Amino acid sequence: MSKEKLWTKDFIIVSLINFLITLIFFMLMVTIASFAKSEFNASTSMAGLVSSIFIIGTLMGRLVTGRIIGDVGSKKTLLIGLIAFSATTALYFGAFNLPLLLANRFLHGLSVGIASTATGTIIAQLIPPTRRGEGIGYYSMSAIMATAIGPFVGILLTQIFPDFYMIFLINLGLSFICLATFLLVKVPQQVATKSSQTEIASNSGFKLSNFIETKAVPISFVALIIGFSYSGVMSFLSFYSESINLVTAGSYFFLIYAIVILLSRPFTGRLMDTKGANIIVYPSLIIFAIGMTLFSQASSGIILLLAAALIGLGYGNFNSIAQALAIKVTPNHRLGLATSTYFIFYDFGLGVGPYLLGFLVPVFGYRHLFLSMVIVILISIVLYYFLHGRKDKALLQA
Repeated sequence: MSKEKLWTKDFIIVSLINFLITLIFFMLMVTIASFAKSEFNASTSMAGLVSSIFIIGTLMGRLVTGRIIGDVGSKKTLLIGLIAFSATTALYFGAFNLPLLLANRFLHGLSVGIASTATGTIIAQLIPPTRRGEGIGYYSMSAIMATAIGPFVGILLTQIFPDFYMIFLINLGLSFICLATFLLVKVPQQVATKSSQTEIASNSGFKLSNFIETKAVPISFVALIIGFSYSGVMSFLSFYSESINLVTAGSYFFLIYAIVILLSRPFTGRLMDTKGANIIVYPSLIIFAIGMTLFSQASSGIILLLAAALIGLGYGNFNSIAQALAIKVTPNHRLGLATSTYFIFYDFGLGVGPYLLGFLVPVFGYRHLFLSMVIVILISIVLYYFLHGRKDKALLQA
């Protein structure tokens, strides 16, 4: 029996759109604080707000997008998101003062929340149900590649060009490419069952279920805890590597991390589809814990990069499997809500982590802080068992 087709034209185009959106996000994330300081003499804390307010906008965008998808469909929602994304990308040229820059960063994040949630939903509609783990794994690689390429390109452009406006111009061109390629996408119509029609008709007024998919909450909560434990690596790597005199190795950390994910995800996704999530999740979290232990105690470049490989293998693969699970446990007519629910929880863990952990750095130091995250990861293994793991076999047979 031949497999249902995964690599369709629409799958490739939507993955490309997600890659470009994420690429723009990271190109700006690593440069916008410097822009705020050089152009508007912003303080360090205010420059940090210019960077992080984007995440707040993204969370707000994700919160409303699940409902919008339910009302107007995923393709129209993506169009709305991409138009807003292109407009706010252009508005960087009109950010003549710090308040305008802050406002546009928030709106830009809002548009990314809408567009990226819509792309994730469309992908879930395009992927054959029997290949969801594999498909989500491949799709999420588009974001991983952007995570590795975006910061490198952004910093390179600031070194080549005397001002930041070339970055804004390139980003504007990339946003237009997103809009142009969108016109080639065809999204399959979701056939509404009688029960789903009744549910949709009853979803008037303000209800939590109109914005959050409750079936996706358990695995999303585990993703929040895991995202929190990883957030310190993402935010404090440069400071940590400088404090332990491993700056050169630290500069290759995310490259090694991305390569390991790119090499492993096709296999882990396929394994989930045939054997269930547990066979991937438990080893991934254990490997993540080992990687974080090595990371916290690294005294040489080899150990730091080995930690990068293990964290990529562990954390990176858990992330895609958890996203696939959030979709797998959800009815088709609520895939948009499942996607937004997962990323609301996951982004919240990534976003609040650096803020809370930042208070602990002066008390514990980087090494003890990262070592304490190993305990959080081990606790999450128990949490996963009770919230999903013990039911995974029944889900595979369903």
